[in-house]
Amino acid sequence: MSSTNISWAITAVLLLTMAATYLYEQPEEAASYALLPSDRDAIGDLMAQQESSWNSGDLEAFMTPYLQSDSLLFVGKSGPTYGWATTLANYQRGYPTPEHMGKLHFDVLQLDPIGPQHAFMLGAWHLARRDSLGDLQGYFTLIWKRNERSVEHPSAPTWYIIADHSS
Repeated sequence: MSSTNISWAITAVLLLTMAATYLYEQPEEAASYALLPSDRDAIGDLMAQQESSWNSGDLEAFMTPYLQSDSLLFVGKSGPTYGWATTLANYQRGYPTPEHMGKLHFDVLQLDPIGPQHAFMLGAWHLARRDSLGDLQGYFTLIWKRNERSVEHPSAPTWYIIADHSS
């Protein structure tokens, strides 16, 4: 196994271990956390906005729910990368044209709280593209963090993606 694959596997295991730790190490605490219907709606709206932005070819708008920070973690087939700008650049390099981008659809399979300010999402993605490029599909796990709106940024999303593992 190459060092890149080992790094990718270690990062994936650490990400999933972090989620499991929140859920299972302190069951009485984890059980008391809940996502309000408004939280679920807000996250669902952000996912729908991502689909729409992708399908209109707007990668910067697609990146809106991601934490705009160097600490954003994205794990893909090439392993872990950090940072909002790096993640955007990788998307731009991997999907340079509307034909490469195709039409994206998400299916959320699970959305659970993993603390008072965090949520874990498991989902599937499907990219329908022209026959010459072929369709793509896979799964993703996202760690969401609640954002307390500030006076300076009242229109900021109420939730941000702080870690994304997409395969």
